Amino acid sequence: MPNSDQLTKIANGKGFIAALDQSGGSTPKALKNYGVNEDEYNGDDEMFAKVHEMRSRIITAPAFNGDKILGAILFEKTMDDNIDGTPTATYLWDKLNVVPFLKIDKGLADENDGVQLMKPMPDLDALLTRAKAAGIFGTKERSVINSANQSGIAAIVAQQFEIGNQILAHDLVPILEPEININATDKAECETIMRAEILKNLDSVPDGKQIMLKLTLPEEGNFYSEVIAHDKVLLVVALSGGYDLTEATKRLSQNDGMVASFSRALSNDLQASQSDEEFNAALQNAIDKIFDASVGNESNSQAA
Repeated sequence: MPNSDQLTKIANGKGFIAALDQSGGSTPKALKNYGVNEDEYNGDDEMFAKVHEMRSRIITAPAFNGDKILGAILFEKTMDDNIDGTPTATYLWDKLNVVPFLKIDKGLADENDGVQLMKPMPDLDALLTRAKAAGIFGTKERSVINSANQSGIAAIVAQQFEIGNQILAHDLVPILEPEININATDKAECETIMRAEILKNLDSVPDGKQIMLKLTLPEEGNFYSEVIAHDKVLLVVALSGGYDLTEATKRLSQNDGMVASFSRALSNDLQASQSDEEFNAALQNAIDKIFDASVGNESNSQAA
């Protein structure tokens, strides 16, 4: 079974889920946004060392704790590394009261039928066994919808649930992330098709088990209310998807019961060159804004 204290925190806690899971393909961009250019490191090892420095700086900042953050999504190398000599997942939960999640997908396949499925994950069972032993509570897997293609969206959602059920078998809680591209010209239609496919596939989740979903903020407020209320759904979180912090928190406030799981919006104002005081103030500001939008939604959902 998943850790019961962590399950209670996710189900009932106040706050949001921080996404700290940029991987090989997106790491150079994340570092550049942070003010670390590609000429400042050589090869993957140095690149990942630089990004771990960034993540460590975030995780050890005074504002980063369980008071406003429910959980944090980690990249595999971050799970395998440590913070101040303590394994990252252990540090998050034991010292900060933040529930650790692990990004498990290996990136996106080429687009077909308007969508990008997840690449194959032949070693997934071994990774899930290792994650469970490391104290990870749940996982996250991302695929992308670029246009309102019925068969493509059906394939994306089916793959998400197939992998999700594999994760549930390891007593981990999966976050399914069928992201809809915010620049899709038919984004609202994508949302309508995807919502129907999600509701259909929830029947495949075993009785007594629950999944989580990470969804692009919709065009219509409270669009996913039926999904949020479903007894097979533990929590629905929102990705920022390229919206800046102001737009992302505005859209989030229009969707009761959704909480934030922002990556870019969380770290947009953070720079390697900042003093600790400047860095901590910028992170505090982002955390406060995302928390306020998320908690307002939880209150609205419970009142309804």
